Amino acid sequence: MDLRRTRKCCLYGVDTCRSRMSEGDSVGESVHGKPSTIASFFTRLGQVYQSWLDKSTPFSVGRWAVTVILTALYMIRVYILQGWYIVSYALGIYHLNLFIAFLSPKADPSLLDDADDGPSLPTKQNEEFRPFIRRLPEFKFWHSATKGIIIAMVCTFFEIFNVPVFWPILVMYFIMLFCITMKRQIKHMVKYRYLPFTHGKRKYKGKEDTGKAFHS
Repeated sequence: MDLRRTRKCCLYGVDTCRSRMSEGDSVGESVHGKPSTIASFFTRLGQVYQSWLDKSTPFSVGRWAVTVILTALYMIRVYILQGWYIVSYALGIYHLNLFIAFLSPKADPSLLDDADDGPSLPTKQNEEFRPFIRRLPEFKFWHSATKGIIIAMVCTFFEIFNVPVFWPILVMYFIMLFCITMKRQIKHMVKYRYLPFTHGKRKYKGKEDTGKAFHS
């Protein structure tokens, strides 16, 4: 392609060749401009979505209230439709995994028994204060749980996800799995003596000022 343009430059002159090459480049940019426009649209959409997430970070009560409302709407919809039980079971398993990650420390104490590096959990009352660092932070826990509910809600609009199943068996399986998982998590907490909550650093009060002046 470049060789043909060079030959045409010799026939028609340098100025004519430059103008035709610039026209060709502009046509190529217009043809290949559509993917960049679509990509910029989704990039902008992602930025707006992330900005809304950042603004909602301090309002934990409001965020979880919205999640509870979405959960109630989903349960009402499943009850009215009398179907999509396998989707509800998968949603429950997903939320259980998120909850276990929320209760677990970021650094597993069982892996730090023989290692001196890495943060450890305080095991004594007079030990230095260390906040509990979760494997799954609260905001990510809320975000993932809410996305799971929305995806499950969307699945109820498609008949392909309505797999016929005897729902009491799923309920029994989920209760058994929940009890076994929580029992194992509680044993892990008792063994390594930690609580998945940070109560705050202990504060020491000095002597109160009585306001009396001593004269010599």
